[in-house]
Amino acid sequence: MAQFQIVNSEPERALLVGVGVKKARPLLTIDESLQELTLLAKTAGLVVVGQTTQQVQQIDPATFVGPGKVSEIVDLVEALSAHTVIFDDELSPRHQRELERRLGENVKVLDRSALILDIFAQHAHTREGALQVELAQYEYLLPRLTRQWTHLARQAGGGAARGGSGGVGLRGPGETQLEVDRREIGRRISALRRELDAVRAHRSRHRERRTRAGVPVAALVGYTNAGKSTLFRALTGAEVLVADQLFATLDPTTRRVELPSGHTLLLTDTVGFIQKLPHTLIAAFRATLEEVNEASLILHVVDAAHPNVAQHIEAVEDTLAEIDTPPVPRVLVWNKADLLGDSPAPSYKGTDCYAAQVVVSALEHTGLDQLRMTIEDVLTASVQRVRLLIGYERGEAVSALYEAGVVEEQEHTPHGVALTARMPPVLRARYREFEVNDNDV
Repeated sequence: MAQFQIVNSEPERALLVGVGVKKARPLLTIDESLQELTLLAKTAGLVVVGQTTQQVQQIDPATFVGPGKVSEIVDLVEALSAHTVIFDDELSPRHQRELERRLGENVKVLDRSALILDIFAQHAHTREGALQVELAQYEYLLPRLTRQWTHLARQAGGGAARGGSGGVGLRGPGETQLEVDRREIGRRISALRRELDAVRAHRSRHRERRTRAGVPVAALVGYTNAGKSTLFRALTGAEVLVADQLFATLDPTTRRVELPSGHTLLLTDTVGFIQKLPHTLIAAFRATLEEVNEASLILHVVDAAHPNVAQHIEAVEDTLAEIDTPPVPRVLVWNKADLLGDSPAPSYKGTDCYAAQVVVSALEHTGLDQLRMTIEDVLTASVQRVRLLIGYERGEAVSALYEAGVVEEQEHTPHGVALTARMPPVLRARYREFEVNDNDV
């Protein structure tokens, strides 16, 4: 795997750089975002030795920050004995090239995206997770292959420079090492996409079986470190990793939860979100995030005690919009109530898009019974009664409805099978093409 090797025998010393653009409206202030970047750096195994910020009218096209700030960074690197400079925003290939040239070859230049990719690489423990991270890393690296072998080996830790496995082979006439690297990485990207397409197909077959079984699915989403895995463990009893760090778990886990009525729910824990999440990661993890898009209900878990909880909610909602999450019911779960003391859970202006809100402490197992009842109430309310007309040539669609146990009435007509069914939104979306009015049957 192509890895951003930023962990050595001795932790690397990192200088953080934050930039604010005037008139821009980021979710977090520069200082708040750098606090988050500090946590990311620590999660990756770095030691943060300092930080610097700059407010600019616009991003410098050559070095991201202004020339004076670049000189200041050079001085700070020397004074603090820093090995790595991390920018809080994604750098373009040109920015990275210029900054590396001016800071010198002994100083590594990373951005937030590279840092997150490294953390994902450390925490991906399944074959699927490793494939997704590797794809994201190669797609990030490909446009940044601006130097030849030495640049690629230093930036990627050697994996990309070897073409993933087995070496890049001999160069043809007139080819530079850069051209060979680009071609081999392009081949590796294609191979990874094919493997992930197979994973997606496998997941799709599993989801179809769940749909036929008629078991509703709820997906846990939330900002990283909001306590999703702790809540998942509290509701299901599953032995999953729970750690007080960013992106502690990446690979989705699904377990059964018994609801108050005795009915069963499948609950899926998904990867945590974060502001400025690299687009390459969102694209690479699309197969995993499809679990969210196929859910009957979304439980949005938030850290009720975090000072930036409103911004965290917005960051998650933005990511859900980016992956085209369908309009299924959502429940806002205010977690970590044990940290609130006597203070009430904070309010959020955008709660109109949530079917319900529940305050819980996953750590202390408080509010979980109320959450289970709320889940059942919302699922029951979301079931809709629809009329369908399915052509006789689509017998598999009729069979699937019966297997899901949602058919109330059936009638044979000259045009096909007329059905009355009660179904949740996610199932209704699949049968939208067959919906009719009573007069059309």
